[in-house]
Amino acid sequence: MKEQVYQTERQAYYAKFPTFWSNLYDQEYALYSVYEIEPEEAEDIRNVANRVGRIFSKMAKLLRGLEKETLLELGYPIETIPYLSCKEIVAESIISRVDLVKTNDTYKVLEINSDTPTFIKELFQMNGEVCKEFGRVDPNGHEEERLGRAVKNAIFESYQALEKKEFPNIVFTSHDENFEDKQTVLYLKDICRLPSQYVPLHKLKIIEGEALLDEEGRKIDVLYRQTFPIESLILDKDAETGASVGLQLLELVRLKKLAIVNPLSAFLLQSKAVQAIIWGLHEQRSEFFTKEEHKWIGEYFLATYLEPTPFLSAGKKYVEKPTFGREGDSVKIYAPSGEKVEEDPNNSYVDYVQVYQEYVDLPKISFQTEIGWKDGHMMIGAFLVNEQASAFGYRLGKQIIDNLSYFMPVGFKQIKE
Repeated sequence: MKEQVYQTERQAYYAKFPTFWSNLYDQEYALYSVYEIEPEEAEDIRNVANRVGRIFSKMAKLLRGLEKETLLELGYPIETIPYLSCKEIVAESIISRVDLVKTNDTYKVLEINSDTPTFIKELFQMNGEVCKEFGRVDPNGHEEERLGRAVKNAIFESYQALEKKEFPNIVFTSHDENFEDKQTVLYLKDICRLPSQYVPLHKLKIIEGEALLDEEGRKIDVLYRQTFPIESLILDKDAETGASVGLQLLELVRLKKLAIVNPLSAFLLQSKAVQAIIWGLHEQRSEFFTKEEHKWIGEYFLATYLEPTPFLSAGKKYVEKPTFGREGDSVKIYAPSGEKVEEDPNNSYVDYVQVYQEYVDLPKISFQTEIGWKDGHMMIGAFLVNEQASAFGYRLGKQIIDNLSYFMPVGFKQIKE
């Protein structure tokens, strides 16, 4: 497709979806094309996501039993420690996303975003729309319905844990000024099909130790906070009084006066240090994991440590990541000598404990954009809904995938009849 034709057709197509962010940061985000795969590849990705998810989920029980000092060494902010043992519902996380890299013969997991994963509307809704446009079969067909049911069930399960009987006041929230966050939350609100309301974060009011209130002063029972990470929430202060309203909110959850989704247990798995524990237990051949689970860890996980020494000793290239970083922020790549060779320009998370992970090349592909053809690295985002593999898709960008990457829709090779 010629550049001018691509640009015109892309803009005309995405203009039909005003609640979707086809452009981000004043540049192209959603590509107007479909990356084609075979159904067998979709099955492989979901198998890997399920196995990796099972390993992470198993770790949550171990983490809840750790001492305060150990949790601090693993990078959990001290303010969160009293809340890490909270377990409100069966699933550790309702919606989480595993980031995978396809290698020559398998897949490797870079990390899990179990607390506040983005990329939801892209894969559960827009991927199917773009597949329709190009006459391809959507590998994520029916996943939107599953997601809606999971959100609905999680809300009711969370509410039942509060031991209340009347119908709950359900509030979905986000930062009002962030279009992507707000539309993601409104999308989830829409597909769960429950009587609920959207209230932006700045309009929520808290009565310390008693209740969280909506705009009309009514007590909120369930707060859906899909895009507001716990590590940001704990820093939240009242603009007028300076009160730590974020911590007050977590205290309401601990006191069972409020339920939140994703639950607090989702934050427990968010730390990238969890991968260092997984790898350490694997190297020790710990009986905590079964033989089959050890096989999965060896195949899918990358060596991860809390210090770079093992890589320097072995002369291997490695990556430094903050335990609670997002969107590639503060990530650095080092040569086997220990010399820094690439880094993300943002350094928002340098104060967190760092982990050191084996380097893996992200595969490269060529793709068309409004400003011509580009080469980019490819990463797979594979969702787990209620800890079961669900929608997946691709992001294209630099070796360190950041928030300036592209969304590449995916479809099966056969043409839809």
